[in-house]
Amino acid sequence: MVATMATADAILKEVYEPRIREQLANYNRATKRMEESAEGITSDAGGKYVVFTVHIKRNSGVGARREMEALPTAQNQSYARAQVSMAYLYGSIRISGPTMKLASTNEQAFAAVLDEEVSGIQTDLKRDYNRQIWGDGTGVIVTSSGSYAVNTIPTTYTPASFEVGMVVDIYASDLTTQKASGRNVTAVTANTSVVVDGAAITTGASGDVIVRTGNISRETMGFAGIVNNSGILYNMDPATYPVWKSTVNNNGGTNRAISESLMIKMVDDIYTQGGDTTVIWTTLGVRRSYYNLLVQQRRFQEPKQFDGGFTGLGFTTERGEVPIMTDIDCQPNKMYFLNEKEFTIYQPADWQWMDEDGSRWFRVSGFDAYDATNFKYMQLGCHRRNSQGLMADITES
Repeated sequence: MVATMATADAILKEVYEPRIREQLANYNRATKRMEESAEGITSDAGGKYVVFTVHIKRNSGVGARREMEALPTAQNQSYARAQVSMAYLYGSIRISGPTMKLASTNEQAFAAVLDEEVSGIQTDLKRDYNRQIWGDGTGVIVTSSGSYAVNTIPTTYTPASFEVGMVVDIYASDLTTQKASGRNVTAVTANTSVVVDGAAITTGASGDVIVRTGNISRETMGFAGIVNNSGILYNMDPATYPVWKSTVNNNGGTNRAISESLMIKMVDDIYTQGGDTTVIWTTLGVRRSYYNLLVQQRRFQEPKQFDGGFTGLGFTTERGEVPIMTDIDCQPNKMYFLNEKEFTIYQPADWQWMDEDGSRWFRVSGFDAYDATNFKYMQLGCHRRNSQGLMADITES
């Protein structure tokens, strides 16, 4: 009998390459630049919240008078207290006892399972943190675009961070009424639909939202919540303090072509509020629209190197050139005009492992397995909301 690969299979050794071939997108551009370009990262933060004072009104006791007319009535400066609550971010891993003993060399496994799980959860946490920094703290990742009575949820926008395998909860638009919990995402059709497992969701409605399981209204504050002209931020309501709002330029939900005049107006509007735009964040599609605009005007620009090693197109203003950066987690049809000097990342410490009792590994009661948890307490703070701007409803290319 002739020896073949099939007959010799039992004695052949499988040889694995020393590293795993990554198939997932792990870009974290916004958080990386924010950590390098913001006002700073401070450990001067408690476990509950940070408070800073905001100057909201001048002394209006000034005026011009004729001789012997009554002097202006004395007034005073006005201040408000902003309270920044911490967000608590966690990532957990579990390793079986036999795995901890056996998976220690590359010959015995694809890679040392222990090392892959430890480094993998750290990568996943940073990736999810980048997603959160574009949100509004509610945890909403996907919103239903129509009613449904099955497990297929229609949507017009699914971000790059929304992937098969995520475990999610589904809530009504009030962010309180839960319609499903602990569902696994089994399919994602970009900007069309999301499919989850389990029983049919018979009460699905337009406006339903999908969040990571347990994350509802617990995530860190991000640009969508900060760069806004409405909504309470850090316990301060712009309805009470009109100065506490960003400049927002939209087109009522109808997309329009990008133009330099719109961009200049946004930079100028922010300048009149006392702020200087230091970076413009947008999507790949809007960036392409801006590039096409330059080509149409026969003004070709090569990507430039900006501070911190970041590369992007530039937008020229009378106060200097502003880098246009892209992030795959940015919402479509938008450009964020940020004054990074007014941001601070509050965190008592960077990512770390829970090891208060002397070990990062905790045996799971009743099982031959061990758990470890990576965590960070943090919040993105903005001291001057009115020096930030949002241009929405821009056509993507």
